[in-house]
Amino acid sequence: MISPAGPPARQIAALLGTVALILAATGCGGGGTGAGSTTGKVTSITALDYYTDESEHAQWGDLLTGCGRTVGVKVEQTSVPAASLVPQVLRQASSRTLPDLLMLDNPDMQQIAQSGALTPLDRYGIDSSGFARGILSAGTYQGKVYGLAPNVSTVALFYNKDMLSEAGVTVPRTWDELKAAAAKLTRPGRYGMAVDANASFEGTWQFLPFLWSNGGDEKRLDTPQAAQALQLWVDLVKSGSMSKSVLNWTQADVHDQFAAGRTAMMINGPWRIPALNEAKNLRWGVAPIPVPRPGQTPVTPLGGEVWTVPQSASKARQEKAARVLACLNNSTSMLTLAEQHFTVPSRSAVASRYAGQVPSMAAFVRSVEGARARTGELGVGWPKAATGIYTAIQSAVTGEQTPEEALRHAQRIATDN
Repeated sequence: MISPAGPPARQIAALLGTVALILAATGCGGGGTGAGSTTGKVTSITALDYYTDESEHAQWGDLLTGCGRTVGVKVEQTSVPAASLVPQVLRQASSRTLPDLLMLDNPDMQQIAQSGALTPLDRYGIDSSGFARGILSAGTYQGKVYGLAPNVSTVALFYNKDMLSEAGVTVPRTWDELKAAAAKLTRPGRYGMAVDANASFEGTWQFLPFLWSNGGDEKRLDTPQAAQALQLWVDLVKSGSMSKSVLNWTQADVHDQFAAGRTAMMINGPWRIPALNEAKNLRWGVAPIPVPRPGQTPVTPLGGEVWTVPQSASKARQEKAARVLACLNNSTSMLTLAEQHFTVPSRSAVASRYAGQVPSMAAFVRSVEGARARTGELGVGWPKAATGIYTAIQSAVTGEQTPEEALRHAQRIATDN
């Protein structure tokens, strides 16, 4: 879904430099362990991911086992905490003990591909047709596809149907309508709108639809378009339509506020749907995120994980891993994962079919078609820009700086070497 802040960027950069030197000197990123690591028949391969939740681990384990059975190998799955994954991968690349199959949060893939630890998927003849452009971009580095995501996610506007009906409010489609609706829905004990504006990459993730839909760009943060987007959030808090506590809320906190009836609308992802379905007496709907002007289409960020094939001394193991990766990305696997996790299948035709089966996912499917990878513009430079953005949000919403001042500072953070 969403990547954590993880280790400091400078620490990662230092590790990347070391890894790149080792890979250049040795010509490979890992020998692999287990049956058939360099010669003979390959009977098992290793896979690494961050699906530590018991249910999620089991579901992915079943899928990996099934795909392994199809390919003729046993897949030995290891899961580590999300914040530990990239540092562990870099250590394994340095010691040449990378897994045969590696899952990465899509914004992290650029870093690992840059180090030389991954192999381009075209060498295995893997079919990447039918993927939405932004999804394919998330797995691409310097023009080559290194990772494919079986399913993805993004964010949309959730709203309480009963609250909107009682207030005589229609679902907002534009920023002006959003401000008016949020104000009308606000009353003692309840805010009209909620977002996650905390000082983390989650806060940046939630702000991106407003930045991008208004023509803002992470390549240059100190623009009028970016300031207008940030001013919208500032205005919602200043008017009392949104709690100042959004500066500390996570996406889980925002969900809890919505489910408890303390906010009428929220920005969140489809992973919240299972819990909302279980909430008693809660009638809710989902719509695309409001846009600056009528007739526009929101531009939202892509969440989700890509599967990759690391460098290895064993071409046979790489081939087996690639075939498992292809199985994970076939239409059947995509639909299975979407049904289990309320995510969007990455192939457009499968996503369209899924939206027809699950109406609550239709807004997410529509948004994914035009969604962007966070690393699409800046590549490995994305984390610094993301840090600048959430720092600007904090400064502007607290009133310490105007949006323009906060974004000028954000631009300095993004370009600081």
